[in-house]
Parts: sequence; C-alpha cells; structure tokens
Amino acid sequence: QVHVVESGGGLVQPGGSLTLSCVVSGSILDISTITWYRQALGKQRERVANGGRFTISRDNAKNTLSLQMDNLKPEDTAAYYCNAVVRSTTSSFYTNYWGQGTQVTVSS
Repeated sequence: QVHVVESGGGLVQPGGSLTLSCVVSGSILDISTITWYRQALGKQRERVANGGRFTISRDNAKNTLSLQMDNLKPEDTAAYYCNAVVRSTTSSFYTNYWGQGTQVTVSS
C-alpha cells in the first residue's frame, strides 16, 4: 500500500511565506513523478508550476517533494494536493496516488 501525505498548510498574511511538504511512503518499488496541484474553492484543480514565487524541490532519498511559496497572495488560497505516480511492490503498473490535501489561506 502507498501513502501520500501533505503537511505545512495554514493561515498566512499576504506577502508571507510557507513551505509545504509531501511524503510518499509504503510499499514502493519506484516513483515516477511527484507533482503539486492546488484547487481553489469553485475552481478546477491545477498544477503548481516551479518558478517565480514558487520553488519545488524533490528529495529522492526521502521520497519527498517540498513546495516553498514566497510573497503569497490572497489568490494563492487553495487546498494544495500532492500526486505521486508510483509502482508498488505488489503491482506491475504505475498508479496515481493522491494525498488528502493541505489548506493554505492567505488573508490579513
């Protein structure tokens, strides 16, 4: 079984910073990709791109993906999700796994 767990969300003032973490664990044979997505209320889920105010870094040894967010804006308010494409030890195929999400609220 594979688990994807996000952490680090919370309430932050505009202009502030926050770092999210995603940990992939369990019966892992190989991880193809780990990706950050976000979904604001009433909007479609979108992929979070690396660059600008957002810095994404992966630690392959620890199976983690972090998202450093700087100069946050109210429009960054959303639930942030981690997606991992994983081949488990019990499968011949790669499967999409999603975490439960972590809420980021940018407000004064």
